Amino acid sequence: MKLWDFVKDKMMLLIFQAVLGIISFVYLKICGVKPDQLFIFYFVWIAILLVYMLCGWLRRKKYFDEIFHTMKELDKPYLISEVLPSSWCLDDRLYGEILKTSNKSVVDAIRHLEREQKEYKEFIENWIHEVKVPITAMSLICDNEKGETVRKMKYQLSVLENDVEKALFYARSDRVYEDYLIRRVSLEKVVYDVIERNQMYFRMNGMQIEVQTEEKEAYCDDKWLAFILNQILINAVKYKKGENSRIVIKSEKKEGKTQLSVWDNGIGIAAEELGRVFQKGFTGSNGRRHETAGSGEKKILAGPQSTGIGLYLCRKLCRKLDMGIRIQSEKDVYTCVVLTFPDGSSHFGREDG
Repeated sequence: MKLWDFVKDKMMLLIFQAVLGIISFVYLKICGVKPDQLFIFYFVWIAILLVYMLCGWLRRKKYFDEIFHTMKELDKPYLISEVLPSSWCLDDRLYGEILKTSNKSVVDAIRHLEREQKEYKEFIENWIHEVKVPITAMSLICDNEKGETVRKMKYQLSVLENDVEKALFYARSDRVYEDYLIRRVSLEKVVYDVIERNQMYFRMNGMQIEVQTEEKEAYCDDKWLAFILNQILINAVKYKKGENSRIVIKSEKKEGKTQLSVWDNGIGIAAEELGRVFQKGFTGSNGRRHETAGSGEKKILAGPQSTGIGLYLCRKLCRKLDMGIRIQSEKDVYTCVVLTFPDGSSHFGREDG
């Protein structure tokens, strides 16, 4: 609290004192009080007023400094009313009661919304697990049949399964800590598992995939890493560029850290859009072009439409897992997504975990 702000707040008191001083001066002058006596009287008056103002300012400054200091240390500053220091001032006590009443209603509303959100997410997770059963059943039925129509149905089932999994991981993204295990995992195994899972999708889109695993292992959760890698590969296929489409997956040790990069020779990303690709809901010019490309069966087989959720979710999960993610791209030339893994020291007491 600044002294000048305190003085302005007390301006009505100062004006009242000034008016009172003028009236008393006129009265004392009429009564014949000598000038030296008037000087002593008003000097004492002003001195007492200044001391009163200074002490009041110091007391209020100490009180509010304590409140601001407490707020900085609170994880939830809106609960400041629960830890307000005691005050002799009636205004402070009344404002404290008002804050407590108001904050209680806010906290109750927040808890109600949290319960509703939790129930909704639990419902979504249960629904996703239930819908996976008929998807798996239909996929098994297609495995026992042959023909072009069956092949197209299985392709669409794989697309549907990827979208369902994306919804599941999105619902769990705020609670990663409840369902993950950081450990030394085989990058090679995770990469090949994701490729095998999407082989129909790659084959029908004519994608060539090359894997170079120089660095075999990294610290991560294999399930969450597989999801992140799956989203990156789906994007690489979705934004391919004509024939001879190629994806290169490479793991290596670079600058003392393990990196996994996914490179493709697709349509790339415009330089002005590169900084926004991780924003929620951002599809960019490529996404809009993908949505309007083709028609009929050709459009159906082109794959899922752009939602702007995939890369946003990848970055969100990477932050939760203490991983780095960045994108390098040149329009109509290439796109490269690089994942950087922690060295394990932040998760384990020793290298072996």
